[in-house]
Amino acid sequence: MKSKTAFTRKDVIVVLGCVVFLLMTLGAIGSRGRRRAKEAACLSNLRRMGSAFSMFATDNDGYFMRGYIGLETEPEDLWMEALRPYYRNPDLRCCPEAVLPMSEGGFEWNFTFAAWGVFDDDMPSMLPYVAGDYGSYGMNGWVCNPPAGAGYPYGDDRNWRTVNVAGADKVPLLLGGQWLDGWPGQWDAPPAYEGQWNLFEPMVDFCLNRHRGFVNGVFLDLSARRIGLKELWTLKWHREYNTCGPWTTCGGMQPSYWPVWMRDFEDY
Repeated sequence: MKSKTAFTRKDVIVVLGCVVFLLMTLGAIGSRGRRRAKEAACLSNLRRMGSAFSMFATDNDGYFMRGYIGLETEPEDLWMEALRPYYRNPDLRCCPEAVLPMSEGGFEWNFTFAAWGVFDDDMPSMLPYVAGDYGSYGMNGWVCNPPAGAGYPYGDDRNWRTVNVAGADKVPLLLGGQWLDGWPGQWDAPPAYEGQWNLFEPMVDFCLNRHRGFVNGVFLDLSARRIGLKELWTLKWHREYNTCGPWTTCGGMQPSYWPVWMRDFEDY
């Protein structure tokens, strides 16, 4: 008796189907692995930048830099320049999911994965940024030490001026951002669509879907973690910020009030 060893057409189709399935599975696993690796690298960057903030404060009697204060702002008032002696690699200012600056085409009307910058010498004098700077993290503008009389929102009793505050684990310090700083308020509306740019609603600067419903951040106690996008409205952005404001569950927010693209994210 001769054994039948030739493949039939059906056998070939089954084998090819198995191969395609395996390749798709490995590709999906690889894609998830890459996302997780980038997220871990992002949290590592934030911890190191948080340490830079802490070292700056230690060397300045416990106080932070002045921050943006309008036309009187100097480059050393901004966190990128003030912290420069404490970090060497400028890439630490970037989330690995957002490394291409806007000036180099890092967005297509979706700012979720764009970095701000690169700044150059042609910037107007009212913008005291250092040429060559770029990044995709933004500082909570309320965490700074502006001079008295700097004016809203740059200087009043709402600021977190030092590292020694109660509830520091709820005070955002640096997190994924469309811009280098922002002053969120409890009334700020969420982005109408994913990746929206809106200078008049500062929370939009930080409500970025970079990590599947989350954005990464480091807090005033130097802890770094994922932050749910809806959770942003529950954090203690400034001393008088109401953590049960209109965009929170305890403030009466209903799931249907959120923009469609955010409705399936976890409520807080």
